[in-house]
Amino acid sequence: MSEAKDALRDELITLMRGYVPPQSLEDCKFRITMALNSYTVEKEETALTIYEGDVNEKILMRFLMAKTARGLSKRTLAYYKDTIQRALVAIGKPYTQVTADDIRYYLAVRVARDGVTKTTANNERRNLSSFYTWLQKEEILLKNPMNRIEAIKETKKKKKAFEQMEIEKMRFACETALETALLEVLISTWARVTEVTLMRIDEIKGNKIVVHGKGDKEREVFLNAKAQVAISAYLAEREDDSPLLFPKGRPSQLYIKTGTKPKDLKYWYRNKENIAGGPRDPSGIENTIRKIARRVGVQNAHPHRFRRTGATMALRAGMPITLVSKLLGHESIATTQIYLDISDKELEQMHEKYVV
Repeated sequence: MSEAKDALRDELITLMRGYVPPQSLEDCKFRITMALNSYTVEKEETALTIYEGDVNEKILMRFLMAKTARGLSKRTLAYYKDTIQRALVAIGKPYTQVTADDIRYYLAVRVARDGVTKTTANNERRNLSSFYTWLQKEEILLKNPMNRIEAIKETKKKKKAFEQMEIEKMRFACETALETALLEVLISTWARVTEVTLMRIDEIKGNKIVVHGKGDKEREVFLNAKAQVAISAYLAEREDDSPLLFPKGRPSQLYIKTGTKPKDLKYWYRNKENIAGGPRDPSGIENTIRKIARRVGVQNAHPHRFRRTGATMALRAGMPITLVSKLLGHESIATTQIYLDISDKELEQMHEKYVV
């Protein structure tokens, strides 16, 4: 056996440690030796190709501009930029010379060494695929290396909706009109957190409010009675003239300018000087929801979970999935099906009810 084969075999055994029982490693070593017997193995030259440093940055900017023209959100554009830039830097080649093997190795390193989940690695793979598919469609590249990269098999974990008791606990845990309004809006509208940040007061018409979704698409969502009452009570406490339902704030100003005790900062939205202008950051809304949930011991609370909860409860109540999908703002029912938290028992009951 050549030195290259020996090195490859030993490297494979090293990578398997922690995944294969120690007593089985020796047997694996024999089997790898047998498998390599009919192959010629050569260590590939790993020296980086020398190229003009900004070639990848320039083409990435063109790609992002094309995505911007399609109306993608700033958050999505930033994710495209971060993931594609990280991959190209790690691979160390101009985008024109990246091969399928380079990408496979990069994704393997992300999972095995960097410790990212397979879901994260798959998301990064999809972003790279979008990038190289665009390059091919624009006829910048003739071949797309991503065509040979298969999706990473993920361990599917069933994501749970909130129980009704958890919803009621969080309602009870709200300490301000702002928290109540935010919670009730999420419960009633099933809106994405970015859509909530862009909600405008002047776009509330009775029990309806317009939301601005992905790709600058608008749709109407609905406010139940609890949400309408909560919004009215919250707006009655505000003195500012911001058109946004949930504007960005700077509560520290309340303490600096008035000497208000820190414990009263939760009422920052009552003072117009604390309204910074512009929409509130999605992370700010996420933190508020987690804070409310922690008070009553509700685990894994975040805004997106209200979408899954609303869709699941509506389906349980008999709403057709086509309408559930439309309320969520999905283009495909297949996407909606991922959201649903339906137990085997419920499927059995639905079968008994609908299947003759």
